[in-house]
Amino acid sequence: MVCLFLVSSCRNFSQQPDQSIQLNQLGFYPASPKIAVITGEGTATHFSVIDAATKDTVLKGVSGPVRQSAYSSTKTRIADFSAIQKPGQYYLSVNGIGNAVPFLVKDHIYHDVATGVLKGFYYQRSDLPLEEKYAGKWNRPAGHPDTAVLVHPSAAGPGRSAGTVISSPGGWYDAGDYNKYIVNSGITMGTLLSAYEDFPGYFNAFNTNIPESNDAVPDILNEVLYNLRWMLTMQDTDGGVYHKCTNAAFDGMVMPGVTKAPRYVVQKGTAATLDFASVMAQAARVVKRFEKQLPRLADSCLSAAEKAWQWALQHPSLAYSQAVINPAYDPDITTGEYGDRSFNDEWLWAAAELFVTTGHKDYYTIVEQRMKDRAVLPSWGNVGMLAYYTLARNEKELPAYSAGIIRAVKDSILEKAREYITKAGVNAFGTVMGQSARDFVWGSNAVAANQGILLINAYLLSKEKKYLEGALHNVDYLLGRNATGYCFITDYGNRSPMHPHHRPSVADGIVEPVPGLLAGGPNPGMQDKCAYRYKEAEMAYTDDDCSYASNEIAINWNAPVVYLLNAVEALHEFRLFYR
Repeated sequence: MVCLFLVSSCRNFSQQPDQSIQLNQLGFYPASPKIAVITGEGTATHFSVIDAATKDTVLKGVSGPVRQSAYSSTKTRIADFSAIQKPGQYYLSVNGIGNAVPFLVKDHIYHDVATGVLKGFYYQRSDLPLEEKYAGKWNRPAGHPDTAVLVHPSAAGPGRSAGTVISSPGGWYDAGDYNKYIVNSGITMGTLLSAYEDFPGYFNAFNTNIPESNDAVPDILNEVLYNLRWMLTMQDTDGGVYHKCTNAAFDGMVMPGVTKAPRYVVQKGTAATLDFASVMAQAARVVKRFEKQLPRLADSCLSAAEKAWQWALQHPSLAYSQAVINPAYDPDITTGEYGDRSFNDEWLWAAAELFVTTGHKDYYTIVEQRMKDRAVLPSWGNVGMLAYYTLARNEKELPAYSAGIIRAVKDSILEKAREYITKAGVNAFGTVMGQSARDFVWGSNAVAANQGILLINAYLLSKEKKYLEGALHNVDYLLGRNATGYCFITDYGNRSPMHPHHRPSVADGIVEPVPGLLAGGPNPGMQDKCAYRYKEAEMAYTDDDCSYASNEIAINWNAPVVYLLNAVEALHEFRLFYR
């Protein structure tokens, strides 16, 4: 009956053409903030909350004043029904809008979606058959085995000439395509490893129904290990790391493994090598906790990290550029570049991870030098803030001489978090996300998730609940409280992406896309030249598989939403959201 109530109500709501009520489509914790946004030009000034079981009106309220969004022509009013704290099913009814919107209030409201977004990585595994007992109807044969990968002429060196065949199996497909990229794996792995480091007890009991579930290693680390072992194959004998394992050109919109084009590892570069060193140093201290289950893996990771660091010292600014290598070598490589021209942030992250793992002062010297660079919200092209999180997280294990740096790191995190919280109140949607036009970039939903991670870190440092509430507002954004009205995670909510730019979802013949994947989100750049109904910054999203600029999926977008949703679930477990 509850399912029928939710499905029928949500179906009616989705048919409204003029005005809408936009809220978190999955629901709320009993004591968390509960906000809906009323959009449109109508006179929707009053709202009421109705208990679905008793049909009683349990709350009446007046919506806030009209707010004009700074990033579209949307006008909004805020309806705050945080006073509803009793678990149950409810309707939110707004005067002038014909269909009430259902919502749930319950403990662990995000458990299923938090599990689902981590399980999304399983569906991205490259050379493993996805069995029905784990993948359901999205089961498929193994994709690219990558056991016979060619060294591209751009990657040739003294130990491996052009055309040398190496084996590079495993790992995740990076996004909607079938290639595997070290740079993007860097921030992805760093984020997932950080989630485990921050909430180990929670993740130790976490089951996502993957082949490794129920072994003695937590599922989040089992998933990390699948990509970690691939990353280790990408290190050349001299310590440098190949930029990516790739086709020369993108595959068509077919299932993985259908095409048989040659696969290559391409040029080594400073960014890839330092990202690799960072991940391996962080992984070394995490997997060391599981020495019995993973014997000598920690030692292998640390050795690989130190060898990569030494290579980077000899090649401190070697950029990967297809504009440079394609005129010089055949075949041309036209898959995703992940080109980076500035490496200060990679030096900082790698030095911080190696310093925390080894305690060697040489790495601390680099941390000191690079701390003068301004750290910004993490992205694949700027990973400096990951160093801040690592240093703050491990403060108690670090030597006394690092105290000044640690204070600066913590101050920077808290200063940015206070800025987010201060500005959220005047946002048309009441979220931290969307305070700047710069938030709406390629992969804007990862911006929202990474803002949430920063706020979680601010809470862990300060224990001030305002930061948790700010993080929850961005959860609301991702799950429906936004200008598009979409819950951006496939297979969740009453209006989620059905046509992501994701080759398996397009080619598998199944109506529903692969579940648990975060769409990129509004992107006024619209680089794909698809047809967008709305083009204003916070509305520039289209649920169309042609739209790689707004509707592709990517591992570096799923990772922060894994951290964010599981962090709030872990903190809820300790009743931190109860007043």
